Amino acid sequence: MNAFESMEYVIQQRREQPMEKSYTCYLFEKGLDKILKKVGEETAETIIAAKNGDKEEIIGEVNDLFYHVMVMMNECGVTLADVEKEMEARAGKIGNLKTFHVSDHNT
Repeated sequence: MNAFESMEYVIQQRREQPMEKSYTCYLFEKGLDKILKKVGEETAETIIAAKNGDKEEIIGEVNDLFYHVMVMMNECGVTLADVEKEMEARAGKIGNLKTFHVSDHNT
């Protein structure tokens, strides 16, 4: 079991067997709006860390972001296996450069 699978397991366990003073349980109790707010906050903090160029800060913020995204996934019924399946499908595409629609603003 890798670190992502371990975290997914712990998140699922907190959902099924709530523990007092568990931050994960707190997020589930507050619901999707709170979880999404945290995903947004951690996304912004990750962007700022990247802009600052501090590798250790980036690593910490990305971990915070991944954790909150995984809580969101659990709340929405999405598993790592679901995401991995889609990633594998996308990785299998060759020449996946998107073509952009060019508008003729003169007509």
